[in-house]
Amino acid sequence: MPGFQIPSISFTVAWWRRGVVAVLGAVALGAVAQPQQSLEQVSRDWLQGAVPQGGQSQDLPLRMEVEIGRLDPRLNLAACARMEPYLPNGSKLWGRTRIAIRCLEGSRLWNVFLPVTVKAWGPAWVLSNNVSMGETLEMQDATQSEVDWAAETASVIAQPEDWVGQTAARPMMAGQTLRQGMVRPPLQFRSGAQVKVLAVGNGFVVTSTGQAMAAGGQGQTVRVRMDNGRIVSGTVNAQGDVVVGQ
Repeated sequence: MPGFQIPSISFTVAWWRRGVVAVLGAVALGAVAQPQQSLEQVSRDWLQGAVPQGGQSQDLPLRMEVEIGRLDPRLNLAACARMEPYLPNGSKLWGRTRIAIRCLEGSRLWNVFLPVTVKAWGPAWVLSNNVSMGETLEMQDATQSEVDWAAETASVIAQPEDWVGQTAARPMMAGQTLRQGMVRPPLQFRSGAQVKVLAVGNGFVVTSTGQAMAAGGQGQTVRVRMDNGRIVSGTVNAQGDVVVGQ
């Protein structure tokens, strides 16, 4: 039987950010293809159907681009009258991934995996210059540009209020897209410092002090060793206090 040859193809669709969640649930079982379709057509049609055509409003729309790769050229698949694409366990339609296609009707049944790259183009902030670890980021340090959100696993930091005034968690280079884990709040105190601890309950606040077991910034969770030796965990507030409880 002649083998299938599939060239690399790509197409684009409009996709809203929240559509990603819908895709991952909706395509788990796949949709059965019509008889006599080629593997290339089955793959393309299924992917186009798996990607929502908008439908859910979001402040930051993404322009999706799907690239279908090639099967292993050593494969020699038997002719198949009915094929079913599906999303393998552990795979996501995001970044470099894969889909599976199985033959349901043919002289010899088979199941293959096809490499796919899903790009999600949208607005993000790109560094204009190099930034040293611990340096506080200011508005002029980055410019807005269209980037592929799916190029890395870490989420893009899309809003300026989420990075302006934050400090670099590591050295960063000009041209890098700002993503989660690259910035952190400015330190309110360092490890070993005496900090105020606020134990908050229903209608009461108890104030005490303890020794911070790690450096902390606003919004971060830190552990504090109290004077009696007990260790508590709380969230650093804007004043540099550690709030324990609700």
